[in-house]
Amino acid sequence: MSTKPLRILVLVCSTRPGALGPVIGEWLTRTMAPTAAEHFVELVPVSLADVDLPFLDEEEHPSTGIYRNEHTRRWSAIVGAADGFVVVTPEYNYGMPATLKNALDYLSGEWAWKPVGFVSYGNTSAGTRSVQHAKQVVTTLRLVPLGATLAIRIGEAVENDRLRPDAYRDQAAVQLLEELVRVSHALRPLREREQNEAVPGPLPGSYLRRLAPFDAAQVAVLQRCCWVDEAFANDTLAIPALQESLEDVEAWLTTWHTWGLWQDGRLVGMVRARRVDDTWHVGRLGVVPDLRGRGLGSWLLRVAEDAREPGCRHIVLSTGARSETNIRRYESAGYQQAAGTHEAGAVRLAKLAVGQGVS
Repeated sequence: MSTKPLRILVLVCSTRPGALGPVIGEWLTRTMAPTAAEHFVELVPVSLADVDLPFLDEEEHPSTGIYRNEHTRRWSAIVGAADGFVVVTPEYNYGMPATLKNALDYLSGEWAWKPVGFVSYGNTSAGTRSVQHAKQVVTTLRLVPLGATLAIRIGEAVENDRLRPDAYRDQAAVQLLEELVRVSHALRPLREREQNEAVPGPLPGSYLRRLAPFDAAQVAVLQRCCWVDEAFANDTLAIPALQESLEDVEAWLTTWHTWGLWQDGRLVGMVRARRVDDTWHVGRLGVVPDLRGRGLGSWLLRVAEDAREPGCRHIVLSTGARSETNIRRYESAGYQQAAGTHEAGAVRLAKLAVGQGVS
């Protein structure tokens, strides 16, 4: 699992002066904070009163992502950076407040594939009809409402404009957060696939994106899957990819350009590259064993080659001296073994960039 923190917005929806929403939002954030820390969750309180959105005033449909007003761009940035939401909402006349409906209507893609939990409050129904109303809208935006909800009956829970202590309610808040975290992790592949930096991959539903230090755990697992065959072929375990600690992987992920191919939340292939003088070094090209033979390695190699920085005349890579399958694959891609490069059980292969001969 990625160690990238989840960013969860605690969205207080009522803008009425003297509303109970801020009190509930503050209690909720404080109560969930210890569990949030355990699950690498960043809780971000957001009040629609502070966001201060006018009634929808954009000319283009939200699905275009074309925003002419600064308040829309600010709201887009806030929602787009989130991985999930806890909505704190009252019930007004059997429905959600207009402020919440308006905030939802402003955007489109920024909401997609993110979980949303509801904490409602009210009198007769404890705000539950507001939640039912909101669920009809959020599913259209591809938000995913949780099964866990929390409904607060004002007459029983509030005294002197403060919430009475209630251990059961505190527990329900923590359970809501825990479900939100599980669903957010499950939906992350769908969110990533639609982000601008994600590129469609060669397999159905797959996508390519740059890897970062928070992907180190997945990278370490992939390396151990992929380089065992290298160890057998070369009769040695002295292969860096098999020896590196999680900290080692995190370190080189900060210094190399590294791309990962993902499918259904699983890292199925990767490659890295970086510049040294006028040479573009490619390495750590690996594909999970069960998906080999489908051209994924060649596809990833082209990704690394196409990312070559200007001024790099040579592209070089290395593999085990007895890794005959790899050597044949690289030679078929135009690489040639450089003389005198059989060092420490490895062979170095090189080719000139497109438009130049092999040297």
